Amino acid sequence: MKTLLKVVLIMVFGGIINGGCSSSQNQQTPEPPRAEIKPHELTSHGEKRIDNYYWLREKENPEVISYIEAENKYLQEVMAPTENLQKTLFAEMKNRIKKDDSSVPYLYNGFWYYTRFEAGSEYAIYCRRADGSETEEVTVNGNSLASKDGYFSITGVEISANSKYLVFGIDTEGRRFYTLKIKDLQSGKILPEVIANVTGESAWAADSKTLFYTRQDPETLRSYQVWRHELGTDSSQDVMVFEETDDTFDVSISQTKSEKYLVITSSQTLSTEIRILESDNPFGPWRIFQERQRDHEYHLEHQDDRFVILTNHEAKNFRLMECPLTKTDLDSWTEVIPHRDHVYLENFEVFNNWLVLEERFDGLTHLMISPNDGSEPQSMQFSDPTWTVWLSTNVNMDSNVLRFGYSSLTTPNSIFDFDMINGEKTQLKQTEVLGDFDSENYESEYLQVPARDGILVPVSLVYRKGLKKDGKNPLLLYAYGSYGYSMDASFSSNQLSLLDRGFVYAIAHIRGGEEKGRTWYEDGKLLKKKNTFTDFIDCGQYLTNQQYTSSDRLFAMGGSAGGLLMGAIMNMSAETWRGIVAHVPWVDVVTTMEDDSIPLTTSEYDEWGNPADEEYYRYMLSYSPYDNVTEMDYPATLVTSGLHDSQVQYWEPTKWVARLRAHKTDNNPLFLKTNMAAGHGGASGRFRRLEETALSYAFMLDLLGIKE
Repeated sequence: MKTLLKVVLIMVFGGIINGGCSSSQNQQTPEPPRAEIKPHELTSHGEKRIDNYYWLREKENPEVISYIEAENKYLQEVMAPTENLQKTLFAEMKNRIKKDDSSVPYLYNGFWYYTRFEAGSEYAIYCRRADGSETEEVTVNGNSLASKDGYFSITGVEISANSKYLVFGIDTEGRRFYTLKIKDLQSGKILPEVIANVTGESAWAADSKTLFYTRQDPETLRSYQVWRHELGTDSSQDVMVFEETDDTFDVSISQTKSEKYLVITSSQTLSTEIRILESDNPFGPWRIFQERQRDHEYHLEHQDDRFVILTNHEAKNFRLMECPLTKTDLDSWTEVIPHRDHVYLENFEVFNNWLVLEERFDGLTHLMISPNDGSEPQSMQFSDPTWTVWLSTNVNMDSNVLRFGYSSLTTPNSIFDFDMINGEKTQLKQTEVLGDFDSENYESEYLQVPARDGILVPVSLVYRKGLKKDGKNPLLLYAYGSYGYSMDASFSSNQLSLLDRGFVYAIAHIRGGEEKGRTWYEDGKLLKKKNTFTDFIDCGQYLTNQQYTSSDRLFAMGGSAGGLLMGAIMNMSAETWRGIVAHVPWVDVVTTMEDDSIPLTTSEYDEWGNPADEEYYRYMLSYSPYDNVTEMDYPATLVTSGLHDSQVQYWEPTKWVARLRAHKTDNNPLFLKTNMAAGHGGASGRFRRLEETALSYAFMLDLLGIKE
């Protein structure tokens, strides 16, 4: 590994930063590439739309690849003056990461399992050691499996019940088609049987010889089948045990924490159906736990003589119920934890003697510990203004110790053990941030921002102490706002490179997530989707009005469905933003949702609507970023993409940039960076992906005139 130059962080506070020309704008700027216009007619509900860049979907067309490569070259040429800044940022971020770090071990069936990294390595090494022994056994080494420069991902590492076999999946392209491999941990050899083109998800039966796994449709990528494999046989002999025929449902395979039951879950946005099978009877018949019903979602765990069920049946914010092992239909369920209007019940953890709830209220996550004997529950308290707390690895049913994780905008990710008997909390690990990081140098806030309809939207902020709210600070506002995914406030050492240069970093907890419960999600989807966009705009304008920043220093960032957010706010309120960073953005809403051959489309109808219904078609068309590009000034924009993206197809950001180039009336930079060897997650490897972060940061810093 090349020796990195020692880097001194330059502390640039708001009063020093100005809105001068970028270094790239001071150079002779090359002409940006222009995609050829090839009109393609699309007809919906008697209305014709012309898509001039539809042809960019032709991945095998050399003209398409040539155009994408021209965009990459253009970015490289224009951003060339920032190369030293990018290298500095990359070095800063990399030098904060402990090179030989490891996770906190957990005990399972007589072995302590953990992952670790070696100095100079990109990928995790999976290890174990026998209880009472100091001898390490490497179970999987991602670095020895990965190529030097190509994409690599490892997933689904599962140990058999007898601790002898390990299964794992690898993807070398980025489209999330995995190959399952099985290792004999006693001999140390990979077995000859290979299961290709699967999701990477699997579960062992109790006999440690039978493995269940899921397959996805090769065209739509919908996970729709569960297969059974027997050790010692060729995968061509595997048996399909279940196929989900409803193309709006996905399928997953798992095991209860007790390891007594295997679980097949068919799920869509608004409905769940679970099938169970005794793990010691892998060739037996699967039985439906509770038949699917519209608007009924549920999840289960096995505990002793009962199933514990998290359900939204007659409970918008979910409640906890139980039923006997032999009678699992809905009529047999009885209530354990009732529904509460002000508390969203997100998750739970079962132990033999305890029940732990992961709850959300006031926009923040909380843990509640309840003894099974009915005595008073206890709740953990945290002192940061904004934070996130989560259930960590708890594999032993008979344990009286809860392992959980905690993080805030000023507190690095931390792992704790909590003794549920005496209430003592022990910190096992806090992610070490190398260099001169001191959490006392930073301050966070938790605001409630009034949206235009009077709803209060939470916003989490962090900045260096001593910040003056005089409108001279650059600010990066981030959000997601879809699928009920909550974007909680957690620590990122990468963000220090912005904070130490005077930035404020903020997260807008906008509608479309579930930060404030299920209603918060429902008010940001389907025919209420525009609340997501207006919430974000209102948060940005509020932060400007309160002089945390100003419109010529305000940046926005989002990815995937958060990239849709970026495209929408650009069209709706371009003047609010100095710059936009849109990672793998989903922007061609109507055309994608009308094409059920595109991966993941049919399972999205309950999130966005089905455009076959004219009401939904009209509404989606009214906000679709691609369809609403018009002749106007747009903020400076950096768009990233992955050529092998299986979730947001590469052509969406590519078409969007092409159309923006043809319509925008400003001279602001517009860049498209396509990773030619990756998918939705961008570059693989813990250090390689930092190069993409450095580019995003350099893009913003350069616009502000902030040099080395």
